[in-house]
Amino acid sequence: MTSFGPAALIGLCIGFMWGIGCALAILYSIYLGGYRKGVQDSLSGQKSKRYLETLKRIREREAKQPSS
Repeated sequence: MTSFGPAALIGLCIGFMWGIGCALAILYSIYLGGYRKGVQDSLSGQKSKRYLETLKRIREREAKQPSS
C-alpha cells in the first residue's frame, strides 16, 4: 500500500464521491423535470389522449379493488 501512496487513495475516494454525487444530481434533475411536466399537463385545460387513457385505467383498477 505504500507504493500506491496516500495521495492517490485520497484522490480515488474524492473522485468516486464526486462521480456518484454528480450522477445523483443529474438523476434528481431529470426526476424533477418529469414531475413538473406531469403537474403542468394535469393542470392544463385540454387533456392529452395519453393522460385520459391513463386516468381511465386507474379508475378501472380502483373499481375492481374492494374499498378498505
